[in-house]
Order: sequence, then structure tokens, then C-alpha cells
Amino acid sequence: MPKEKTNHVCGACGYESAKWLGKCPGCGAWNTLVEGPAEPKAGAHRFQALAKSSPVATLSEIEAVDTARTPTGIDELDRVLGGGIVAGGVTLIGGDPGVGKSTLLLQALESLSRGLPVLYVTGEESGAQVAMRARRLGLPGTAVRVLAEINLERILATLAEERPAFCVIDSIQTVYTEQLTSAPGSVAQVRECAALLTRAAKASGCSMVLVGHVTKEGALAGPRVLEHIVDTVLYFEGDTHSSYRLVRAIKNRFGAVNEIGVFAMTEKGLKGVSNPSAIFLSAHSAPVPGSCVLVTLEGTRPLLVELQALVDSGGARRLSVGLERDRLAMLLAVLHRHAGVATNDQDVFVNAVGGVRISEPAADLAVLLAIQSSLRGRPLPRGFLAFGEVGLAGEVRPAPRGQERLKEAAKLGFSLAIIPKANAPKKPIEGLTVQAVERIEEAMDLVRALA
Repeated sequence: MPKEKTNHVCGACGYESAKWLGKCPGCGAWNTLVEGPAEPKAGAHRFQALAKSSPVATLSEIEAVDTARTPTGIDELDRVLGGGIVAGGVTLIGGDPGVGKSTLLLQALESLSRGLPVLYVTGEESGAQVAMRARRLGLPGTAVRVLAEINLERILATLAEERPAFCVIDSIQTVYTEQLTSAPGSVAQVRECAALLTRAAKASGCSMVLVGHVTKEGALAGPRVLEHIVDTVLYFEGDTHSSYRLVRAIKNRFGAVNEIGVFAMTEKGLKGVSNPSAIFLSAHSAPVPGSCVLVTLEGTRPLLVELQALVDSGGARRLSVGLERDRLAMLLAVLHRHAGVATNDQDVFVNAVGGVRISEPAADLAVLLAIQSSLRGRPLPRGFLAFGEVGLAGEVRPAPRGQERLKEAAKLGFSLAIIPKANAPKKPIEGLTVQAVERIEEAMDLVRALA
């Protein structure tokens, strides 16, 4: 018998090599090439455009119209999507097992089925299991069509027959096409099936959601080209031990990126949280040392998050949860050099309450004020908040959309804010006293006077 030809494919970017390589030449990742059966030469179907072609035109002459959207009936999901689903739009949603992806999508299907034809394609569960979940969630499902299938050709035939306006594929890793010999979930199968489903969605105008598995690092499994094919990429985040979940937009051709939706897991499914700031603020009966409230931006939404710091003698450990540890080390050096607060022989721990991850530098000022508060054992005043980026020279730089941050804080009852001078409001904000500073030393002196 002739030996079966094999190929090595990178699990990160889809690069193919005849022999195994430690480092992928395509993306530079290490130990990502996996051996599998060699696929036949690419046919013409692989090189068809994902979108319909159009004649060459001058950019200024092309008519620009707003994309029509259909609300899903779930406000927090609509916020992340940019207002609702788009005809022909393809969304990829990933998250850890059991985080609530299928539950949320089943709720969206039930809501949309009241006015649109919908289809739920399940490759991981039987129709009976989907029906059991719907009964548990209290969803009647009278207009939700369900197909338990993993063969791509049959799924495409069903899409052509049913002609749904909204379709969910749960999940893309279980689907396979007969045109390839590799197993479902392989790089080639995931890439080809996603491309063919996207082409079908664009041609028919069906809004489609592909559910994707994630790796142990939390990234979407499969080649990165999968994220380039689709229009929107959502990540479902949350600890299974907590009842709160975050849906974050990483890519969105029809809306803002880094937009988040906040949900609470209940017995009847996921419910949107209208005031997410309440999740990230601890309910202290009295102000405590080491706590400072920050107004951060997630997409277009201002959120109030409590930052907690603990400074303790015993070593020089630096640990941060929800913030970058390298940035914490840099801020401690700035604090020592420009404000004279030394923590060289102290352990410093910083935590963002509620499990939120903060990546914007506007958290710098709040982090330093929380560290000083813990070191001195003096709590910050009740109703106090701060935001602003701190530079290596000790200057306090402005944060984007400062007015919206201040208005959100005033709406929630905060009364005192220390902010960058460039963010100082031109008109007074009712109920909120604003102290504008240019350098970190000024902020520290103000806090000492207030405490």
C-alpha cells in the first residue's frame, strides 16, 4: 500500500509545510505545526470572493447609507453588536465551556423568531437537549427551527430551503465538508467551512453567528484567518463561579470595538445589567484605606470600578489582578521619584474589584492614590474618584472623553474628583467638586489635605 501523504499545518495561522518546523514561518509562533493528512489541491471554489463584486467607482460618488439593523430584543447584546444584527453580517463568538454562549444565543433566537425566520444548527447537542434547555429557560420556541447536523453540504442545503434571516452555527469546530479529508475541528476544515458559510450568508442576506471554541490561553481556536473572514468577533468572558458575564467586541465592522455588554446568569437565563457600575463597586459601610474609585471607558460606556491596593511589609513583591503588572512597577518608580513615596521594601498588591480587566492608562492616578492610601493607613473621602494617565516625568496626562466620565460619576452620587487639568470641565457639574492637577505631587498633596 502506498504511504498516505501528510502535511504539517500551523494551528495559529494555517501555514502549511511539508515537514515539521519548531517555529512557524507564517506567524512566528512556536510548536504550533500539527501533522495531518495532505489536502487535495485547492479548487476554484476556494478562490471565490466572500462578497459580491461591483464595478470600479470613484469613492466620492459611492452612495453611503447607514446599515439597517434589527434589534435582538436583548439590550446588552445589541449594545455590543452596535445596535442589532445586520443582514448578511457574520459574527464569531467565543468563550470558555459553560460560560453561557448557547444560552444567550437561544434567548436571542427566541426574541428574533417573533418577527423573523430563524434557524439553530447544533453540532454538539441533539435536538432534544436543545429543547430541554429551552424549557428550563422558559422559552416556548414555537417559531425556532432546529437542525442537528455537522455536515456542511447538508447545512447549506437546509439554509437554501429554509431561507432564515438569522442563523446560529453551534459550533464551527464540529462542522466538516466532504471536500476535505481531515477531521472536523482541524485547521483546514474550520477555515474552509467558515469561508463557505460566510459566502452563503453574504449571498442570501442571512445574518449568521458562528460559535467558536477557545484555547486554554483564552484565544479563539483555529487559524487567525477565521477572525479576518467574519465581520464581528465577540468574546464571552466571566468566571463560572460568578453570576456575572461580560461580552466584549474585539472586532466590529458595523460598530465600536471594545464595547461590552454585562449580563447576570439567573435560573431563567442571562439578564442584562442596566447599571454595571454597581457590580464593580464594593459596598463599604465606611471608607477603607487602599480603595479608590476609577471611571474607566469600555467602548462607549463609562464604568465606575473600585481599585484596591494593599501595601504590606515583608518583601518587594508586586502583584496586580485586572491591571498590567509591568505598568504597576513603572508607576511605583514614578511615585518614589516624583512624590517621595518609597515602597522598595514593601509588598504591593493591586486588584480591580469584580473581575474587570483595565487596559487603559487612565487608571494610573487612581492606582497611585490607592497605594498611598494603603501605605499611610488613611482612607480616601467618601464619594471620591480619580482618573488620569501618569507619565514618567510625573505629569498627569488627560484621559479621553473626560466630560462623560465626570457626568457618569455625578449621576451615581460621587461628590469629589481629582482629574487632569486638561479634563477640567468648562461648566460646573452639579453635585461634583472637581480638583484639576498637572503633576502627581499636586494630587498627593491634595489627598493628604483631604484625608
